[in-house]
Amino acid sequence: MTTKTNQTNQYVNFINGEWVSAVNEEKIVNYNPANNEEVVGEVANSSEEDLNKAVRSAKTAAKGWKGRSGAERGQYLYKVADIMESRLEEIAECMTREMGKTYPEAKGETARGVAILRYYAGEGMRAVGDVIPSTDSDALMFTTRVPLGVVGVITPWNFPVAIPIWKSAPALIYGNSVVLKPATEGAVTCAKVIECFAEAGLPKGVVNMVTGPGSVIGQAIAEHPDIHGITFTGSNQVGKQIGHEALARGAKYQLEMGGKNPVIVTEDADLDLAVDATISGGLKSTGQKCTATSRVILLDGIYDKFKERLLEKVKEISVGNGMRDGSWMGPCVSERQLENVLYYIQKGEEEGGQLLAGGKQLKDDGREKGYFVEPTVFENVNSEMTIAQEEIFGPVLALMKVDSLEEALDLANDVEYGLSASIFTTNIQQMLSFIKDMDAGLVRINAESAGVELQAPFGGMKQSSSHSREQGQAAKEFFTSIKTVFVK
Repeated sequence: MTTKTNQTNQYVNFINGEWVSAVNEEKIVNYNPANNEEVVGEVANSSEEDLNKAVRSAKTAAKGWKGRSGAERGQYLYKVADIMESRLEEIAECMTREMGKTYPEAKGETARGVAILRYYAGEGMRAVGDVIPSTDSDALMFTTRVPLGVVGVITPWNFPVAIPIWKSAPALIYGNSVVLKPATEGAVTCAKVIECFAEAGLPKGVVNMVTGPGSVIGQAIAEHPDIHGITFTGSNQVGKQIGHEALARGAKYQLEMGGKNPVIVTEDADLDLAVDATISGGLKSTGQKCTATSRVILLDGIYDKFKERLLEKVKEISVGNGMRDGSWMGPCVSERQLENVLYYIQKGEEEGGQLLAGGKQLKDDGREKGYFVEPTVFENVNSEMTIAQEEIFGPVLALMKVDSLEEALDLANDVEYGLSASIFTTNIQQMLSFIKDMDAGLVRINAESAGVELQAPFGGMKQSSSHSREQGQAAKEFFTSIKTVFVK
């Protein structure tokens, strides 16, 4: 057994209530994307053998955890929340240093993780079934819910606290045990979250974490016969592969994938509100959100005014190390992600888009060793262009001009994704048309596309998800099965 060293952020796997090295004892070193010479921490570079150990542990623990009352399971989650709250600044600082988002954003995400834990802790005291009238007057018929068993949780790097918690907390409160595989780029931060679970004293094996490449650990989770449910957030390519593997062996799966999210601004909109929300929704977190605004669809009558105000505010954005006071936007999470963003910017120019702002890597003013890119705005973008169709996952906005709301909705829906969308208007009829005709799982009126609330169902349409929903009480639908009971 190897104990993680908190002071140096060296972490190994967490299996059966213990911190244990990977079988091969290999490590992955994570660097600060704002300064690629600064080591943030180390995590285990695990193998399929390590994953199998974690699944055995979770399988053994599942029966006892299932047998505890919902209220008792909830008390553990309350305790985890209290511990995490006491360590909020430490976890947030690690997040900023590991994946780049600004410190205020990281603190907000960690606080959200605490709130999610408390929300699901309360679920342990809520109803899990219904009484149903029977045709037999001497019988009682009702439904209850039972856990799936072992749940595999595969999470991305862009929300290394919130997403592992919003998947794990409902899995746990409804009686499942968990094997978590975080994205490598956020694994040190996620390990700090697991520390909170360990300190709270959950029974051994109920929560396990195995770090390593998705091609090894994620694939093994998808194929493992003792993992009964898989919840995944990440790319479409990987998500579809996981779904295929799960379907082939009859496991339940839940996929949250990409987005190409539009904002529509009509001629009667509050332009200052719309501009601020477009910038916040599209450029905060360096555009590295699945719900980030990507396409800005503007009615002709307000196009020029909106563009002018947008460019004025974009030029004021301070890009720098997320731990530095005054930095509004941090770096891309990695060199590979930076190169991906720069590729799309080049593609946009090659296909005829006009670059209005940004478009370059930033290498001055202390940013020489980081993966910084300017906030970028294009115009003259049509729906056939690559930057109008593919998810960039970076701070790139594409302005698109239309003559009517009907044309705006057609353009907004002309992509394979359907995750989130927003409209800015003061016209009730236009609001209602948008709500009815927009093909997205989350639609927001006079608010940015990137807002997600923990108590509300979240998920996409079309290629953005497997059509299941996360968060809120909707999570119950995935993490449990309904059992119908007939008593004569």
